[in-house]
Amino acid sequence: MPRRTTLPALAVTALLALTTGCSAGSTAAAHEGTTTVTLALDWTPNTNHTGIYVAQQKGWFKDAGIDLKIVPYGSTAPETLVANHKADFGISYQEGVTTARAAGQDITSVYAVTQRTNVTVAVRADRSDIGSPKDLDGKTYAGFGAPYEKPLLERVIRNAGGRGGFRQVSLNTSAYAALYAGKADFAMPMPTWEGLEAKLVGKPLKDFRLSDYGFPAIYSTLVASSDRFLHQHPALARAFLAAVDRGYRYAAGHPDRAAGLLVAANRSVLTNTRLVKESERLLAKEYYKGADGTIGTQSAARWKAFADFEYRAGLLTDANGRKLTKAPDTTSFFTNAYLPDTK
Repeated sequence: MPRRTTLPALAVTALLALTTGCSAGSTAAAHEGTTTVTLALDWTPNTNHTGIYVAQQKGWFKDAGIDLKIVPYGSTAPETLVANHKADFGISYQEGVTTARAAGQDITSVYAVTQRTNVTVAVRADRSDIGSPKDLDGKTYAGFGAPYEKPLLERVIRNAGGRGGFRQVSLNTSAYAALYAGKADFAMPMPTWEGLEAKLVGKPLKDFRLSDYGFPAIYSTLVASSDRFLHQHPALARAFLAAVDRGYRYAAGHPDRAAGLLVAANRSVLTNTRLVKESERLLAKEYYKGADGTIGTQSAARWKAFADFEYRAGLLTDANGRKLTKAPDTTSFFTNAYLPDTK
């Protein structure tokens, strides 16, 4: 499940002009007693999306009067579709929403799928010469080309006692394959997918968690919407998120059953059922719930900490592509207002 890069604000209009297959959403149109709601995926179906498919398979969206249309991942990022009102909701992540919202785009995070940062710095398990991120100085990093990767890794390495200097190459294969092929020394895979896959194929990884080296926690997977949709359809947004929340709570409590429902809805894509089940178990055990047991909620402190990091790294720009001259106010970047009153 590769991380996506977020499109610059100036590229949005041109790209949307080329988008044809995903432009019918965001109308909240009534049809045969239900209301159509569109959700744009950030990648092919995977365990980050389990709660969505559980709710769909269980009929919980229909029970709420919603005809859910899942928009497959394509050439246009979900953040772009949501911000330009071509989709009602989209699967995103904190960096994507932060970058887009700072540039003035209409996007707001409404549900945190994962409460724990779902990405680590990883090396081959047999690299005895790398016992800490400080040992990554001078090594080669294989990444996805997202702007935040370099300053993030520099900070982690420095906090571990290193200088923060390393080489970069772009991944054209899985992270563990690149590491075992000797193309790179370290990468940032998702422990809930590539980390498990690496172990299952006999190429295990050794992980260093970002939070252990002073990097702020990140909402790695979330559901986003637009202020326009939320203000125009508040009851519909609450009904949608109630079904979503029910789906993820079911996944947290019944990971094997949830994995089965996810696979049943996506048999042509999810052929490695063992990996899906192992991933779902790990998410249920360590990622869906916060330390206080909450699911779906977001904190102002976490949004501010990450935006402050991106601002200091010079990664945030306005709608005209100019770097921000002060850290953004992130209180509008997210909301818990549409979540069901469930603990």
